[in-house]
Amino acid sequence: MGIKVAKFGGSSVADCIQLAKLKSIVESDEERKYIVVSAPGKRFDGDNKITDLLYLCKTHIEHNLPYDQLFQVVTDRYRAVELNLGIDADLVKHFEGIKKRLTENPSADYLASRGEYLNAVLIAAYLGYDFVDTESLIKFDSNGKLLMEETDKALGEELAKHAAAVLPGFYGSTPDGKVKTFSRGGSDITGSLVARAVKAKVYENWTDVSGFLMADPRIVHKPKQIRSISYMELRELSYVGAGVLHEDAIYPARLANIPINIRNTNEPLDEGTMITSLEEVVRDESQGVITGIAGSKDFTVVALYKNMMSSERGFVRRILGILDDYNIDFEHIPSGIDTVSVVMANSQLEGRLEEVIEEFRSRLRPDSIDVIGNIALIATVGHRMASRRGTSATLFNALAEAGVNIRMIDQGSSEMNIIVGVENKDFEKAIDAIYKAFVKYEESYEEVNNYQ
Repeated sequence: MGIKVAKFGGSSVADCIQLAKLKSIVESDEERKYIVVSAPGKRFDGDNKITDLLYLCKTHIEHNLPYDQLFQVVTDRYRAVELNLGIDADLVKHFEGIKKRLTENPSADYLASRGEYLNAVLIAAYLGYDFVDTESLIKFDSNGKLLMEETDKALGEELAKHAAAVLPGFYGSTPDGKVKTFSRGGSDITGSLVARAVKAKVYENWTDVSGFLMADPRIVHKPKQIRSISYMELRELSYVGAGVLHEDAIYPARLANIPINIRNTNEPLDEGTMITSLEEVVRDESQGVITGIAGSKDFTVVALYKNMMSSERGFVRRILGILDDYNIDFEHIPSGIDTVSVVMANSQLEGRLEEVIEEFRSRLRPDSIDVIGNIALIATVGHRMASRRGTSATLFNALAEAGVNIRMIDQGSSEMNIIVGVENKDFEKAIDAIYKAFVKYEESYEEVNNYQ
């Protein structure tokens, strides 16, 4: 028998109904020993997340505005759940402690973290599990950087004392004892850290969707579900804008080679999506040629041409130096013999495009510079793409038949993805066309194999 770590997101712990589902899920598998929880999310449209209310309390404190009613909304919500579940989590004691800290103008990180803290106390009582606070166990340095190895050791030593426990996600502390929250994906990261620390056989991430889809359902009608995906493929999709787990949430589990299972609290029998090593995914013969399609809009491409560029040492280094001077991250740098293009997100440029171009002219002295705006990047990702003939042709023919003009093509050295740049206006049409073309391609491929 192994250990499973289960993390439940905000929508999965929003109210009594969701908590009853959580308890049923946990009790259905005795291997689910360590449970990481978020703060309660929205219960309905127009509702507030607990974390947002706590941040609002902090804003009121900073502006010398009354905050008592706001904090009362928070405490009433927890108290109502406690009463409806028929348990005694001694929440009043915790409320009083937090209320006392409010008079001392605590940090925003401390106040925001109380949503997870209170929820973990409540859910631990509901499940009959131990409550283990992560404040002193998840360690950050004085600059707010996660100390991975120190955290792994502290969590491992503490959780070895508890046969089963509920832990709050989202936060830890710095060396001076101050609460520090993760900037994004906080509870997901906590779950991944706990999984690594206890050497879990799997890290389950319970949310309100049954895993990942091959494409955005707002663009493609009923896209297929991704049953298994490698860490590498997930990284490629998330980089171009897919709404998936943040890289920081994956890394601790990936480091320990622990599979991550994305599950749906509302559909617990659905197997969801399994994220694992590439070797494990390769062994899955049911996997298609592509794993997923994702992208995002609003990029600018600056194309530089200079005769004999290939023999001019340090040309690309100087491009990167200029971008570094302006603190601009680049997305891609496709190149030819005498040409190189720099792809940058408009959000990175922040109105400084003309300044950057002038620097390129002054320090690089190119023969010409072309600027292409309003570009969308679309990545088609799959570990089987390199070994299956006709992959590129399928993609490019699909775009041609849809009347989409390709402005840029870039393929990674791993041959796991093909990225195309199209005009913003063609973004949705391009994704839909690529998806449909590969669904048809797979059907044709299966028919040929079955015939043979």
